[in-house]
Amino acid sequence: MRVVVDFDVCESNAICVGLVPSVFELDDNEYLSVVEEPDESLLPDLEKAVRACPKQAIKLVQ
Repeated sequence: MRVVVDFDVCESNAICVGLVPSVFELDDNEYLSVVEEPDESLLPDLEKAVRACPKQAIKLVQ
């Protein structure tokens, strides 16, 4: 599974960071980055992050 973020749409509001901090983080300039490719055990939390994104900028690709 891969996490794909549309950075043209993302506002780096960090809701996903709060939900899955092992996968998402804000860099020093407050821009979102994906820090690791997740394993399947994180799928429920990642699905919550996808649903919670106000700009719908996150997608999961199998």
